[in-house]
Amino acid sequence: MKMTEIRVVALDRGVKPGRLKKADLIREIQKAENNPQCFLTGMAEHCGQLSCLWREDCN
Repeated sequence: MKMTEIRVVALDRGVKPGRLKKADLIREIQKAENNPQCFLTGMAEHCGQLSCLWREDCN
């Protein structure tokens, strides 16, 4: 997902994107959604969240 799209998601969730990097912004969105802040933490193979919005970009 491109940063412009991520910023739209962030604003929709009440997160101010500011100058956050992609991974940090996605983790802030995950936090706002009361989900684990796991994006790019190496948990993709173990998280079990196959329908996660960020899954495609996550490692």
